[in-house]
Parts: sequence; C-alpha cells; structure tokens
Amino acid sequence: MENYRFETKVIHAGQKPDNASKALATPIYQTSTFCFDTVEEAGDVNFGRQPGYMYSRASNPTVDAIQEKLCVLEGGEAAVFTSSGMGAVGSLMVGMLENGDHLISGDTVYGGTDYVLRTNLPRMGVEVTMVDTQDLEKIKAAIKPNTKMIYIESPTNPTLKLTDIAAVSRLAKEHNIKVAEIGRASCREPPIQYPLALGADLVVHSVTKYINGHGDVIAGAVIGSAEDIKKIKAHGVTKLCGSTPSPFNAYLTLRGAKTMPLRVGKHCENAMALAEFLEKRDEVALVNYPGLKSHPQHELAKVQMNGMYSGIISFELKGGINGLSAFDAGKKLLNNLKLMSIAVSLGDPDTLIEHPASMTHDNVPAEERAKVGITDGLIRISVGLEHIDDLKEDLEQAFETLKNKN
Repeated sequence: MENYRFETKVIHAGQKPDNASKALATPIYQTSTFCFDTVEEAGDVNFGRQPGYMYSRASNPTVDAIQEKLCVLEGGEAAVFTSSGMGAVGSLMVGMLENGDHLISGDTVYGGTDYVLRTNLPRMGVEVTMVDTQDLEKIKAAIKPNTKMIYIESPTNPTLKLTDIAAVSRLAKEHNIKVAEIGRASCREPPIQYPLALGADLVVHSVTKYINGHGDVIAGAVIGSAEDIKKIKAHGVTKLCGSTPSPFNAYLTLRGAKTMPLRVGKHCENAMALAEFLEKRDEVALVNYPGLKSHPQHELAKVQMNGMYSGIISFELKGGINGLSAFDAGKKLLNNLKLMSIAVSLGDPDTLIEHPASMTHDNVPAEERAKVGITDGLIRISVGLEHIDDLKEDLEQAFETLKNKN
C-alpha cells in the first residue's frame, strides 16, 4: 500500500477477501476460541511456530485487520489495538517503562492520563516530570540520565496548544529517548498530522474519536516500530491485564475508518468557520484554534498539521455579561443550546459541547485549572458534520439568552 494515497489506503489497507466466503468486508470473528485438526497444530500456533489463532484474548482476525490498517495509515511497522484509549496509554507505559525510569510529560494532558502520570507510575517506581512542552528549553532542562520517554499531546485538549514534534524528536534522539505523541484526547488524526513522519517513535490513539468517527466504539491503539510494539505486546497488557479489544468494535472501526478523509475534512472546515464566527462575537474574549492567524502557534500549525487544524475549538467567554460571571455565563450558554449536545468526547458526527469548569474539572480548584488554561469561562466544542449555518444559528440564539435576566 506504500505507493497509494491516504484516501486509498484508508479503504483498502488491512482488507482481504475472506478465505472461506470471499466476502469483501472483513467478517466479525466473534469467537472466544479457535479449533485445530491436531494437538501438534495447536501447540505450534500457541508458541508461534506457525501462524494462526488460538484464543481471542491473544489475537483475532478482525482485530488483526484494524491493526494492519492503522499501521499503514500512520506509516508504522506494527500496531496494537486495545479496548480503550486509556488501555493504549496503559499498554505504552507498562510496555516501555520500568522501575527506576524517568518520563517527561506535557503539563496539559488528558485527565485520565494525568492521573496515571501522577499516581500510578510513581507507584511503579517511575519518576515523572511535567513541563510545558511548547518550550524546548524546559524539556531539555528536565532530561536526566534515566529519562526513557518524552510524552506529548499536540494539540492539547481543550486549550489547543502545540508542541513542535520534529524539534522534540530531534532533541530526544540526541539522548536516546523515545518520543510518544498521543492523539487519544487531542484533536488530530491522520490525515491532519503524522507524528512518526515528524520523528516521533510511537503514536497513541483513542480510536473512539475520529478514526471510528461515529460515537459508538470505545477503543485505542499504539503504532510504532516492530521492535517497540513487540515489546509492548510482550508485557501482556492487552492479553493479560484486561485491555483486550472486542472483535465487534474492531469491525465497527474498520467500517468507520473508510470515510475518515471525508469526515475529518468536513470537521475541520466547519471548525474553521465556527472559530471565525466566534472570534467576531462581543461575548467572546478569546478563541483557541490553530487555523486562526491569531493563534500564537499558527505558523507551526501550518507546518505540522497538513493545513487542516482539527475539528476541535475552544473559546473563553467574557465575565460581566449582564452581571453574570464567566462561570455562570458558560453554564447558561450551554443550557440554552437547542442543537448542540452537552457531552464529553469528540470526533462524533454530532456537535458536542462542554463547559470544563462545571463538568470535567468541577472538582479541580479554580487556581489549579487556570494554570493549564482551563478558565471559568472556557467552552470546548467538538464540531460535527451538521450544516455550518445551523451551528452558528444555535450559538447565536444561545448568546442572546445571556442578555436577559431569566
């Protein structure tokens, strides 16, 4: 598939007609176990002396098909498919780190990952330093003799700050450090950004989001070199620690991924239009979107994000609108929307909107939230595939409600 373009790869990679029926679509091998003609064959398959399948917790043909597709799309040598994005993060951490190692991470990462970094890894004896990965000098200053990995999210979610993946990768290679770039909670998938091509060693995905793209799957993946993925699989996080993916979810992802270029392109187009709309609103103090010329890292985004910039935007409401605090204005705005759905997650065909300060970060003190850019008036939108004028009109009527006292 190497010589084909992305739109062709996403349809054909990992797909072969079924041997038994010649079915074009990959079947759902919804089985726990597989049969053998002889005990000798069973032993050879179990210990890798011949190809085959023994038990779906270890491997499954439908799961293998999506692993191959993801590998081709990211330009990796191998992939591991997991039962969730956090399963992928866990597979990466357990597979690549051990007691006595040191990890450098961005200071603005997905909440579940933040917990793993601050709580679980230290319990395993892994030291973690969290820095602003926008600043290469801060990363350089954090490197220690036992640093084994630099873990970055770019763009960050929900503040959409960027890390220069190529620059970080060059620095890491000087010190023999692995770079893992995560798209699990962020706002980019291929064809927006290709971290391996920029020098990263591993890519982590929440396949739940844009790759599946229909809001009906929980899954994750890690893609990288054959050596690194073999190491991750050898530690058995998917096989032995409960992150085994469902063949049905693998099938849904195979199906959903085929339309990814069309969907992602439209998500990005709608997001740019909505960002420009919001930037002109008097109620809005700031819009975070890498495609806007006002974004402080717009030039980096042009180089690194393939001219697409993501389907996620966030913006900050002004305080004092009709006597409302930014916090109360955020809640009121969302509660008066008619089309957009108040929901977490992203990458769905439906537009999803959330107010982090009162939803996902309600238990975090305001001063701690503010340090990473999650202010009282911050709103995040996962822009869907609806007609852009309908989305603008929904926000317009919700903004109008901020002007009355009720």
